[in-house]
Amino acid sequence: MCREAGATFIIDDRVELVRKLQADGVHLGKNDMPIAQARQILGEGFIIGGTANTFADIQAHWKAGADYIGCGPFRFTTTKEKLSPVLGLEGYREIVGQMKQAGINLPIVAIGGITADDITDLLQTGVTGIAISGAILRADDPVAAMRNLIKQINQ
Repeated sequence: MCREAGATFIIDDRVELVRKLQADGVHLGKNDMPIAQARQILGEGFIIGGTANTFADIQAHWKAGADYIGCGPFRFTTTKEKLSPVLGLEGYREIVGQMKQAGINLPIVAIGGITADDITDLLQTGVTGIAISGAILRADDPVAAMRNLIKQINQ
């Protein structure tokens, strides 16, 4: 279904399912399998992303062969409650600046507590993209919430 729709299929945490399900890759949290180990298992043909909260996390993921970074949380959220500190806009600006200084050119996706109202400001920090779940899943009308997000991103 993802291929038919032109979508990328990333599995959360489960490296062993990537090949079995013919997914495009895996995203690994801070307490999951190390990125270097996942790269050994999957090889170069798969996307591997990692969760980061600090520039040191990003450096480690980059050295281990990550293809992208999920960085956060932007603000407190129950889906990322074990990550700290909360980064806010200034935290993202600082991390993106450190990445540029270090020559680390990985896509960085902001995660954690993001709402439609945050999109414009977050994208101005230099992050590559945003990940939103709670603002959609907890909405009274998730379909309308998703349409609103898409409309805002396309403006």
